[in-house]
Amino acid sequence: MLAGLATLAWSAQALAFSPFVIRDIRVQGLQRTEAGTVFGYLPIRVGDEFTPARASEAIKALYATGFFKDVHLAQDGDVLVVRVDERPAIASVDVSGSREFDADALKKAMRQAGLAEARIFDRSVLDKAEQEIRRQYLSRGKYSVKITSSVTPMARNRVAVSMAIEEGASARIAQIRILGNKVFKESELLDQLKLTTPNWLSWYTKTDQYSREKLAGDLETLRSFYLNRGYLEFGIESTQVSIDPAREKVYVTLAIKEGERYKVRDIKFGGNTLGREEQFRKALALKPGDTFSGEKLSQTEKKITDDLGAIGYAFASVNPVPTIDREKREVDYTLNIDPGRRAYVRRITIAGNQRTRDEVIRRELRQFEGAWFDSDKIALSRDRVERLGYFTDVQIQNVPVPGVPDQVDLVVKVTERATGQMKFGAGYSSTEKMLLMVGMEEPNFLGTGNTLGIDVNTGQTQRTASVSYVNPYFTQDGVSLGTDVYSRTFNAYNSGLGDYRIRSAGGGLRLGIPYTELDRVSFGLVFEQNQIKPGTNGLPQRYIDYVNQFGDNSHAWLATLGWSRDSRDSGIAPTRGAIQRLNVDVTFPGQDLSYYRATYQHAWYTPLTKDYTFSLSADVGYGRGLSGKPYPVFKNFYAGGINSVRGFGSNSLGPRDVKDNNPLGGTASFAASAEILFPLPGTGNDKTVRAFLFADAGNVFDNRIDFGELRYSVGAGINWLSPVGPLKLSLGYPVKRKPGDDTQRVQFEIGTAF
Repeated sequence: MLAGLATLAWSAQALAFSPFVIRDIRVQGLQRTEAGTVFGYLPIRVGDEFTPARASEAIKALYATGFFKDVHLAQDGDVLVVRVDERPAIASVDVSGSREFDADALKKAMRQAGLAEARIFDRSVLDKAEQEIRRQYLSRGKYSVKITSSVTPMARNRVAVSMAIEEGASARIAQIRILGNKVFKESELLDQLKLTTPNWLSWYTKTDQYSREKLAGDLETLRSFYLNRGYLEFGIESTQVSIDPAREKVYVTLAIKEGERYKVRDIKFGGNTLGREEQFRKALALKPGDTFSGEKLSQTEKKITDDLGAIGYAFASVNPVPTIDREKREVDYTLNIDPGRRAYVRRITIAGNQRTRDEVIRRELRQFEGAWFDSDKIALSRDRVERLGYFTDVQIQNVPVPGVPDQVDLVVKVTERATGQMKFGAGYSSTEKMLLMVGMEEPNFLGTGNTLGIDVNTGQTQRTASVSYVNPYFTQDGVSLGTDVYSRTFNAYNSGLGDYRIRSAGGGLRLGIPYTELDRVSFGLVFEQNQIKPGTNGLPQRYIDYVNQFGDNSHAWLATLGWSRDSRDSGIAPTRGAIQRLNVDVTFPGQDLSYYRATYQHAWYTPLTKDYTFSLSADVGYGRGLSGKPYPVFKNFYAGGINSVRGFGSNSLGPRDVKDNNPLGGTASFAASAEILFPLPGTGNDKTVRAFLFADAGNVFDNRIDFGELRYSVGAGINWLSPVGPLKLSLGYPVKRKPGDDTQRVQFEIGTAF
């Protein structure tokens, strides 16, 4: 508007003067802006004829820069004088009164709105920044927030901008009503929503804070709930959200129409099936006679597109067309299939990796450049990259090549996470009591994918110092090479097992060879030296017998053999798949010690529902002496505790010493567990917090496993990847115990690095 007024003023003035040819241009009023900047934006030059129209054009151009709040043109003979009044620059931006958000986060939001230090101050930009901050607070339920901005002039045409924020109380959802439901109870429908009224976990989950995005997600969840149960014509008729005058309580009302429940009468295929109709029919998750399910229909579409993708059709699509018979409450579906053109991969691009080398990612890919597009190999590639543990997110996108219908580019987008850390920390557990740790761990050393670890931790029971290095691709075929050196001290007195110490030191070299995508075998050579030191109360009789035969010092060379298979879908919170490990240690002949020691672990996961997972696991150990020599007592197995048979004291099960009744461990062990894992109520699908119900069975034995001597327990617990470290808490109740067994109902462990 000012530009318009100035233009009018100039036009009125210009009527008194005749146009003239500009011999020179002078700029007045500049403080920070360079004169060259003005000349750069000025649409007229020396030698041009200056007219009222050119004046209007010049004033508009200078105002459009945003640098000036006033522009005036004047004539001094044949010299054009440009007088400007600069807008002030922002010297500082301060935010006070914010508790909900970090001040730096708010400044970032203001910067995105155009308000930041060293920028030109504009009142409209300040208003825009205020609206952005208010939007941030509204997303957190702060509907009564007040923002007071002040602008303080400073020297050299600068201003200081400050915002004082009064957050007010958060508006909580006081009530959620669902109207129109007849088939399902309102309480059952409310359980499907993420938005809730305040509960005991609201402080953590924030589910009682209203937001438009959360409500939109809940509406889709509600729609899916009905569609998956056959209500094909379900609809949401209205959504009402109101807030009380105090802006502290929110009321949400949903009006729905359930409709009728439909069954699937027939499913046909249309379009171009490529002669694979019989194979597609086997892939149907939704079959004739079933109650209609939107989820099963989506699964069918995905399975068909995946099947086509596995033979090179990267852009195949399935369009389901329903034919509804409302009288019989039945629906027919025609799946129109469009495979598109078969394509091969032209180029694979890696994006998002700042530290990790491209080759570390590329060597995990099973889809190659120049090969036919294969969706199965792409899915396998994504899983392999995710299992590296270097990235928080891995996505592989198909990008059509412009003008070439039979080619596609793949973009592997990764989001890196911090993998290496220096650790100075402390922890506490019901087993180890207080422990300290120091070390360095880098699973992705210098971005090479190699692992370097240096760890020292000291507990009352276990003390360890170790250095390890692993190259997972010692050869291009994926053969790994690992080496480690360690020193361990086991204090039996602090664990209630007796008055003695066992010190072990050694090192080893191992090779790992993959022979399938899921399986790996390993071979290794280990040297270990062991020393038994008695305390003031002497050794248990079994240890006395061993020392009398072999002495308190012994050493051995061992060959290690291993096999592992991992088909889990996640290393943090698996819901399906299994993991198996088999390890065997065998001494070489002709040594003082002659024995073998074998362990086998198996854990299996399967989803019960979207949120509930069932798990079965077993852990078996067995050791025997060779060449007529006894099995080393310091290699015994132990059971009991939070990581074994819960509800019993740590390492307390099995044979006991006849002299002091301390646990001795055994040469054989068995432990099994059944668990139901699920999100903690009120946390939604947060993978960092999971509750579980468990049933454990296990014990240790001499020579052979006796299932009649197993101990049993049941209970519940929580796993939480808390800000202060991983926390595991269990409450166990022994259901089968014998006199003399140590029980421990509450068991936990927590640790952190800082």
